[in-house]
Parts: sequence; C-alpha cells; structure tokens
Amino acid sequence: MLKLARNTDDQERVEIPPPGHPDARILVVDDQQANIDLLRRVLERAGYRQIECLTDPRLVEDALERFRPDIILLDLLMPRMDGCAVLGVVRSSGVWGSSLPVIVLTADASPDTRLRALAAGASDFLTKPFDVAEVTLRVGNLVHAWFLHREVQDQNRTLEERVSERTAELTAAYGKTLERLALAAEYRDDDTGEHIRRVGRTAALVAVELGLPRDHVELIGQAAGLHDVGKIGVPDAILLKPGSLTVEEFEVVKTHTDVGRRILAGSRAPLLQLAGVIAWAHHERWDGTGYGRIRGSDIPLEARITTVADAFDAMANDRPYRGARSIEEAMEEVVRQRARQFDPTVVDAFLAAHEAMSLTAHTGRTRSV
Repeated sequence: MLKLARNTDDQERVEIPPPGHPDARILVVDDQQANIDLLRRVLERAGYRQIECLTDPRLVEDALERFRPDIILLDLLMPRMDGCAVLGVVRSSGVWGSSLPVIVLTADASPDTRLRALAAGASDFLTKPFDVAEVTLRVGNLVHAWFLHREVQDQNRTLEERVSERTAELTAAYGKTLERLALAAEYRDDDTGEHIRRVGRTAALVAVELGLPRDHVELIGQAAGLHDVGKIGVPDAILLKPGSLTVEEFEVVKTHTDVGRRILAGSRAPLLQLAGVIAWAHHERWDGTGYGRIRGSDIPLEARITTVADAFDAMANDRPYRGARSIEEAMEEVVRQRARQFDPTVVDAFLAAHEAMSLTAHTGRTRSV
C-alpha cells in the first residue's frame, strides 16, 4: 500500500511507499530540539521503529559503537563540534563507518557549503525547513541502498569463506600429493617415509630460530621434505649398495640434485619452486666444495637449512653401510662442520632449536646422497 504525505494542507499530496526496512536504525544528530522532534515524528509516521536522537554531537562516537545505525541524519552547523567534524569521526570508524549513509541537514544551500560537506563524506542533503515527502524519500532510498550494500558484503563474505575452505582442502590435498611424490623417491631405502618428515620438521624449527616469517617457515617445512625427490632417477644397484661407492657410481648419485630440480621445475606454485631450489642446492657446501661448487651465501638459505637437517638426520639413523651415530656424536659432527660444510648461522640456529626439537635416535634405513 502507498502512503500519502504532505507538509501543509495546500501542498500537492505525494505518494510515498512504505519503508522497505522498518527496523533500520536511524541516528538523528541536531543541536535544536525542535528539529529533533520534527524529524522523529516524520520518521515514525513513515514506519521506522528504531530512532535515536542526539543534541550533543560529541556523543556520536559512542552511539556508533552502541547503536550501530544504518543511516545518520546530521545537522551541519552545531556548536562544540560541527557536522563536518562529526563526518570525520564517522568515516574514520572503520570499513563499516566509511560507507555508512549520512544525510546532512543544513539551512545553507550554497555551493561552498555543499562542497565542504561532500568533501567530508556526506551522502546526501536535506535543506531546512524540511519537506516531509523529501525527508521520507531520501531516507528510504539511502536505507534501501545500504541494506543492499550489506547484503552484497554478506554474500561476499560467504563466498570468501567457501573459497577459503575449498582452498584449504585443495592445499591439504596438494601437500599430500607432494608428500607421496617424495615417498615414491624415498620408499626404496626408507619404506616408513620418516626421513623426509623429520627433515621437514627440523628445517622448519631451524627456520623459526632464524626469525623467518611464519608462512615461509611452513613453506620450508614442506619443501625440505622433497629434497631427495631426484633419487627416483638413481638406479637401485647404486642407491641401495651396502658398501662404498665407486667414483663412477658417485657421479651417478650426484645427478639426483639436477633430476630433482627438473622434476619440480616449471611450476608457478611457490612450494614447488622452493622445493626445486632445495633439491638442486642441498648438497652445496659453505666452503664451496659441494656438488656445484657454489659457496657461502650464494647458496639459497632454504637449501643451507635443509643441508643441516638432512645431514644430521642421516647421521642419527642407520645406513645400509653403517649403523646410526648417537645424538651427541651427530651433534658434534654438525659443530665440527660449522663454516666448512654448513652455514655457521644455520648451525647456530640448529643448536638453539635442539631443545625444542627433542631429537631422539630413530631406526630406519635412509641414504643421504
């Protein structure tokens, strides 16, 4: 049903639709009580049920938190704090306040006044003395737009949550797939898969000690487990040989770093990109005598971290050609290789993380090549 409104008996009657959101919260701010009373009557007659009025503009900030209005009717010229200053408070109150509709009430309809109010963040204007139909229509239009805006925001949040959930599921599946890839290479000499998991955990703990960002720590923990994926290209006769390798056999073993790099290359996924770097460089030495003769800080940090984690785990576990060393012996060897095989800073971080790692000897057959 359409409602009819007019200011005086001799004015033309204007058809006004009922409010689409009668429970919309309306905040009226005007230092003149007469204007407050008039606007309250107009809004109540229009069907709005939640109206709060203030004659002191300094109370607006509290009302924003307590009342959470859907629209504000704001007088522009007030003592103590004018409408533009109040608009500054509203617009700086967060994402919600930055888009909240605010109708400025003013008896000054000059272009300068309008421009000043628009610059401060006004959504619309009502000129005093008020026209009842204009008040009702302008409030109704802005309230309707505001609720549509909120509905779109709610839908966007729902979509973002669904996308986030789906992304988490895909990421978990992606991580499991990569773990299976690492296990495929490791399975022939470590059918438990514990070596790659231990190396990943240790690398992550060392990265934490180095103060790396949390996201990067998690990435290193996952990527480090793929360090030996290139072993899939090493023949069993060499990989599982119980004795020492010949020079020719060791040259074949050394190709696993390049094989791993090529297996993991070509992806835009950060995890695969980092895993490829680690697979390629985890046998480089700080002193430059590693597989590729890369020296010092030219070796990617993630590979330097993985090198320590991998070497320690290899020493602390049984090998096809020797038994496991004790934790103490493995730790001592890491210290001995500080500034030779290993980055000194990474060794220091590894030692600092030792208590957190709660390292214990594990059984298993792994070949660190």
